[in-house]
Amino acid sequence: MRLLLKTIAILSILFLSCNSDDSTSQENLNDLEALPKDLGGIQKANTLGATNANFGHYIYTPSEYDDHSSEYPLLVFLHGSGERGNSETDPDILKKVLVNGPPKLIEKKEWSPKYPMIVASPQLPSGNWNAEDIHNFITYLIANYNINTKRIYLTGLSLGAFGSFNYISSYGSDAYPAAIIPIAGGGNKNSGDKFITIPVWAFHGDNDNVVSHDNSINMIDAINKEKPNMPAKLTIYPNVGHNSWSRTYNNSGMGDESNDYDAFDINIYDWLFLFEK
Repeated sequence: MRLLLKTIAILSILFLSCNSDDSTSQENLNDLEALPKDLGGIQKANTLGATNANFGHYIYTPSEYDDHSSEYPLLVFLHGSGERGNSETDPDILKKVLVNGPPKLIEKKEWSPKYPMIVASPQLPSGNWNAEDIHNFITYLIANYNINTKRIYLTGLSLGAFGSFNYISSYGSDAYPAAIIPIAGGGNKNSGDKFITIPVWAFHGDNDNVVSHDNSINMIDAINKEKPNMPAKLTIYPNVGHNSWSRTYNNSGMGDESNDYDAFDINIYDWLFLFEK
């Protein structure tokens, strides 16, 4: 009888715990559930100098977005080295930003996250992504769009992944993002303590001969040594080269990842939505 009572007590605790977690998760998503469904919005090109932004950029606004609408989550996408260009001198060069990632999915009408987001895709004229420039660009977006500042997310590939890591390394908890997804990049492994409050999920191919996957491994290890609030995640694709981003951004890589690292077991956009500042 004592064993039976003990078993019932344990099961009751587990049941209540699970219900509590579900309730908490639902509360965290209530602001997103209240947003109107995105039936297909507009991705607009803004060349360098056409706005007060410090980058030429594409900006996607969901179908029901207008100046009087609710505040929306923001996803900022940082491209790789091959998409750099100065759209102030050559407006057509801004189209290079559309070759990868979320802006590509939007352009192909394959963009369908569970909840609507504003998506901003800046173009780097030259050089590398600078942390202050990224911060100022997001500040511009907050001033000019109805953005839920608790739900700002950052992702980037290759050069953009380095930019994503380096932005948090420079600003720490003062950075805008609630979570980041760097793909095929790396960062300053001496700055792990800057990521304590910002969840990270990195992706890389183990056959990347442009940026070794050791860069992501070292960065995630450095972050987790600092015991962040949420352990940083790393997903590695076996026998995949530098382009580990296409299968990540469209979520087709789920199930193809190495068992030695974190599983790709949730849509990356659903994962981002789990977090707010």
